[in-house]
Amino acid sequence: MGSRKKQMADAIKAEKKQVAFAKLNNCPTSPRKMRLVADLVRGEKAERALQILRFSQKEASRRLEKLVLSAVANWQAKNEDADIEEAGLFVKEIRVDSGTMLKRLRPAPQGRAHRIRKRSNHVTVVIDSINKTQS
Repeated sequence: MGSRKKQMADAIKAEKKQVAFAKLNNCPTSPRKMRLVADLVRGEKAERALQILRFSQKEASRRLEKLVLSAVANWQAKNEDADIEEAGLFVKEIRVDSGTMLKRLRPAPQGRAHRIRKRSNHVTVVIDSINKTQS
């Protein structure tokens, strides 16, 4: 490997060390409802995001709170020597994608049936630190 390529690889590796993510797959909530809660915490500091989610009345906020806590724990596992308070963690990216759809039939009048779509979603949270300390 050339010296320039090695320097770029080391720079990318150091940058990835500051970023941690967590995924929640096949969550049985509609993506539309989950996006309402996700929009509340996008770009917020991790501590503030957890407070917002803890006091939110939405059912999806409980699942999102656990996911943000998991992402923070993943960041802490990557950066064992760093302090969480000094790092200034924030929600860099939060993505809610549509998951599989369970299709059910509901009886309707005159022998017909209506299709009920039970939606699910996939959520990805990316946590980053404001202080880019090179270690």
